[in-house]
Amino acid sequence: MGHEVVPAAVDLLRFLEPEFELVPVEIGYGKWKRVGTAMDDDDLELIGGCDCVFFGAITTPPDPEYKSVLLRLRKEFDLYANIRPYQYSGVHISQYRPVRPFSFTIVRENTEGLYSGIEEITGERATTMRVLTRKGCERIARVACKIAKQEKAEITVVHKANVLKSDIFFKNIAAQTAAQHNIPCSEAYVDAMAYHLILHPERYRVIVTTNLFGDILSDLAASLIGGLGMCPSANLGDEYGLFEPVHGSAPDIAGRGIANPIGAVLSAKMMLEWLGRYKSAALLRRAVGHVIQKRVLTPDIGGKMSTTAVASAMLKYIEEQLC
Repeated sequence: MGHEVVPAAVDLLRFLEPEFELVPVEIGYGKWKRVGTAMDDDDLELIGGCDCVFFGAITTPPDPEYKSVLLRLRKEFDLYANIRPYQYSGVHISQYRPVRPFSFTIVRENTEGLYSGIEEITGERATTMRVLTRKGCERIARVACKIAKQEKAEITVVHKANVLKSDIFFKNIAAQTAAQHNIPCSEAYVDAMAYHLILHPERYRVIVTTNLFGDILSDLAASLIGGLGMCPSANLGDEYGLFEPVHGSAPDIAGRGIANPIGAVLSAKMMLEWLGRYKSAALLRRAVGHVIQKRVLTPDIGGKMSTTAVASAMLKYIEEQLC
């Protein structure tokens, strides 16, 4: 459904920042079906020539030799920090209601851990190597500390150090980094965090963790704000950024015009902030709040509107604000 949510967000970007040069690049499953590769070197060169990437959602080709486009982009541009913010939205997908409003950010290491890509499959055994480096642990902890300093908050280091020696390594480095930056630091086992994050999300502000744990916790956290269709993310390196909704390609609803564009729009908002376009970013944030308040929503969060109808309502709101 990247073909639906990306155009919805791009229409808003074109209106807010008409001087932007938007360079379309087709990568993913559709291209793989046509030419046998999901992303070639020319695509990579074109992407690298841009200031940043606004990424949709792509289906993974059913090929054991296939290497994930997204993982390749993260590796190629060293996008080591995955930033996923969660804020109480007033939208719920179950009878559960958070007791208090909340706002927290999951800071996930993005290039190491169990997604390092060092794997082997034989007839009797499959092995995936979990690799954590001091450099990787220190720099993701620094990102978490920077966010915590801006928000005057502590960081919570999430790990499984009672079982995994590599997590003792991660936990200790993260705590040392926090101390060096004078940031208060607490810690939690990942299984306990899954429990407490659902029951008491208001207790947390900045959560820093390794690649797989961050991936799982961020999808769990989506249940608190209305589902995966509401969730944005930023993949950041020192000089480059890739911005994408957290949800996957959802082929079961692709082409039906009911995909939720909010995650993509909020990802565009994060991209605008990264580019220093704070006024436009704030307008996008308010436009999302407007459609939620007016219940102009897609079916996944209890509405009856189409993707384009939700995006059009946001655009109309922005136009009225700028008049």
